[in-house]
Amino acid sequence: MNNNSKVLLRFAGIFGVIGAVLGAHMAGSGSYAFRPVHAHILVVGWLTLFGWAVFYKVFQTKETILTKIHVWTAIIGSTGLTIGMWLYMVKPFDLPEGVTLVIYIGGGVALLLSFIMFFLLTLFYKEEK
Repeated sequence: MNNNSKVLLRFAGIFGVIGAVLGAHMAGSGSYAFRPVHAHILVVGWLTLFGWAVFYKVFQTKETILTKIHVWTAIIGSTGLTIGMWLYMVKPFDLPEGVTLVIYIGGGVALLLSFIMFFLLTLFYKEEK
């Protein structure tokens, strides 16, 4: 298995479990405070990382600096965005709003870079014959 595919697939699995647990918690408690965090964990964490894992498996890309940047900005961005969103919106700790906002926005920027890297990968992909 392509290493990029394996790494993304494992992180997608982690996000899937966390998203499912949050969904079960919300259903059981009757509180929907985690709804935006839950949705983003499943969409950018589970679904997007899984889709990119499939891309790396199906298209068998070569490991380049661009693929490494893509994979790690995807993981860091998904993690930073969802943790930052949780810290900023749910406020589980008494952290300064500036700190939570930096984590939230930093994760979002890293994820945006990851989407740009993926787009570039699709432009530069060459099918091997």
